[in-house]
Amino acid sequence: MPVPEVEPGTAGPPCAYARLRTEQPVVKAQLPNGETGWLISRYADVRAAFADPRLERPLLSAWPPREGADAPPPCLPTFLEMTGEHHERVRRTVLPLFGRKRLEFMEPRIRAMAEELVDAMVAGAEDGTADLVAGYAEPLPLRVLCETVGLPHEDRDVYLPHTLALLGASGLTMEEVLAALYALQDYASELISRKEREGHGEDYIHLLLAESRRPGAELARDDVVSFVVTMLMAGYKTNIQHTGNALLALLTHPEQLRRLRDEPAGIGTAVEELLRYVPLMNAINILVAKEDFTLHGQRIRAGDAVVPVPASANRDPEAFTDPDRLDLTRSPNAHVAFGHGPHTCTGGHLTRLQLATAIRVLLERLPDVRLAVPAESIPWDESTPLRAPATLPVRW
Repeated sequence: MPVPEVEPGTAGPPCAYARLRTEQPVVKAQLPNGETGWLISRYADVRAAFADPRLERPLLSAWPPREGADAPPPCLPTFLEMTGEHHERVRRTVLPLFGRKRLEFMEPRIRAMAEELVDAMVAGAEDGTADLVAGYAEPLPLRVLCETVGLPHEDRDVYLPHTLALLGASGLTMEEVLAALYALQDYASELISRKEREGHGEDYIHLLLAESRRPGAELARDDVVSFVVTMLMAGYKTNIQHTGNALLALLTHPEQLRRLRDEPAGIGTAVEELLRYVPLMNAINILVAKEDFTLHGQRIRAGDAVVPVPASANRDPEAFTDPDRLDLTRSPNAHVAFGHGPHTCTGGHLTRLQLATAIRVLLERLPDVRLAVPAESIPWDESTPLRAPATLPVRW
C-alpha cells in the first residue's frame, strides 16, 4: 500500500491511519521514493520504536543503500543520526543550551521579537486586517534561530534554499537531496570558520566552539557543523508551519481561544495539546532494523526500513481520550511530537517556548483577533510533508 496522504487543505494526520491502527498496525508500504518500509501507527509501538536499540536512523547519504561507484560520499550525521557513544557525548554537551536556565535568558529576547513583529503587522495593516503567516508565523522562527544559534540573518538567501530543498525531499532526486545537504554542510563549516575568527560570543555556535577547544572536550569541530545543519533542518520550516497550523487551530476554536486569552496561565498545557493535535512532522521517519524481529505477527528483517508515524500515534484512542478533539486543558499529555528515547528532539523546549511566546504576545496585543475569511477559503502550502495555511487573514 502507499503511505497514506494528508487530505488537501488540512494539516493531517491522514484519516487512513485510524483503520491501520485497528486492522494493520504494522504494514508494508511503498514510500514516496519507491522504497518499501514497515509503517507503525499505534502509539505504544511508535513510542517503543523510537527507543528500540534494534532500530537506528541511517545517514541521509546511506539510505536507500547503494554500493560501488554509485555510492555517494558519506555526509556528517545530524543529531538524529548519531549513534552510541558519539551521540551520548554530543548530547551531554548540547543539552544545557536548551535547559531551563538558558531558556530563561532567551525568553525576553524572543518576546521582544514577537512584539516587534505584531506591532509592525498592525502598523502596516489595511482596514484592520493582515496576513498572520507573512507578518508573524513566518518571520519569527528564523529570527529566533538566528538569535539563538548565531546564524547571520543576512545569509538567509544562501542557507534557506538548501534547507527547504531537504525538507521537500520527497519531490527531489537523491542526487538533488545530497547536493543540498553537502552545500548546507559546506556553508555551516564556512560560517564556523568565521565565528572562530571573531572570537568570543554568546550565541550557541560560539559557545559550542569554545567547548570544543577545551582540553578533554567531548565535542569536535565537525559536531558543531552537524549542530548547525540539524538546527536548520529541524528548527526552521517545521516551526513556521506548525505555528501557522497551531494559530489556525486556535482561530477555528474561538471558545477555547477566549478561555486561553482570559486564563493565560494555561498556556503551557495548551502548547502541549497543540503539539499533539497538529502534526509537528508528517515527514517519513526512517529507521533501519539492525536484526530480525517480529512485531504484531510481521517478520521484520535486518536492513528493512521501519517507519514510526508520530502523527498517527498522537491520535490513538488507546493513549488519548477523544483524540480527534482539541482540548487545551488536556492533562496528562504524553504525546510523541518530539519522538522518544535517546533521540528525543534536543530543541523541543525551545520550540515550546517559541510557540507559547507567539500565542501569548498575539493575545496580549490583539485580544480580539479572529479570522477575516471563512476557514474553508484559506489557501494551503503543501510543498513539504507538513502542510500549513499559506495565508492566514485576520482582523482585530
